[in-house]
Amino acid sequence: MSQINFKLLYVFVAVAETRSFRLAAEQLNRSQSVVSMQIKQLEGQIGVALFHRTTRRIDLTSEGAKLLSYARRALAEWNTGLIEIRDAVDMQHGTLSFACIPTVAATILPKILREFQKSYPGISISLRELAAEDLLDSIRQKEVDFGIGVTVPGRSDFRFDHLFDDPIYAVATPNFRFRKRSSVDLEELGNYPILLNSKSTALRTLLEQTLAPAGLQLDIKFEVAHTHTIAALAEAGMGVGILPKIALPQLPRKILNALPIGLPALSRSVSVVSLKGQSMPPAARALIEIFQARDLED
Repeated sequence: MSQINFKLLYVFVAVAETRSFRLAAEQLNRSQSVVSMQIKQLEGQIGVALFHRTTRRIDLTSEGAKLLSYARRALAEWNTGLIEIRDAVDMQHGTLSFACIPTVAATILPKILREFQKSYPGISISLRELAAEDLLDSIRQKEVDFGIGVTVPGRSDFRFDHLFDDPIYAVATPNFRFRKRSSVDLEELGNYPILLNSKSTALRTLLEQTLAPAGLQLDIKFEVAHTHTIAALAEAGMGVGILPKIALPQLPRKILNALPIGLPALSRSVSVVSLKGQSMPPAARALIEIFQARDLED
């Protein structure tokens, strides 16, 4: 039974529906003797006769009638599966699931998705906005196909394909008078209350790794979950917010000043994140190509 293949079932269905070995052979573009041999092979594997044969016509046995019902259903599902696979490859239908860090999801991602949908309107998008560690967890658990997140050093179980660099900025009202007009040094930031995103573990790690060798510390007064809350606190004069450059267009620029952090300059690497050894679905590759081709300064 385990040796039965779909080729034999196709032949059986053709003979059963035409009630003729000759007509089935013409339909399948095979010789009548080959069709007859394949029916005998199928009957031998199942262990029952499938047709009553007479000199004038052939009819299904009761076992043959049962098999015809199941064979039609199996072949229909098989054909449907092949069509779905082909459509997925052809990017006509399907679902793309991925995770993205919030600062990218709320800024450049909508334009990327708009361009993607123009080219592939049949693909539905399932997007999860997640902080760096949660994003890695969702990829590890295979809840998403891939992620757009921050490169995390030392994570050998993941692959990080670089997309762009995102400099880190200090954001504050003009009441915070920094020594330089073009940038602000980390050492100077140690004199001010700092506003930081509590979920941005990658940014906190970057800050700590940069501060430690210089023996510097930051006075973190407020840790909040969302970028717009940092902006609101900074606008109220509660401290200096630390944000990536990509988040700056969301800020009230008439009220807040934004300066890149220098000495040393801080920047995070935004990458396509995936499990090592895991292949990308066609829709994911298409979306990533749009990311790579787009001028992210638009």
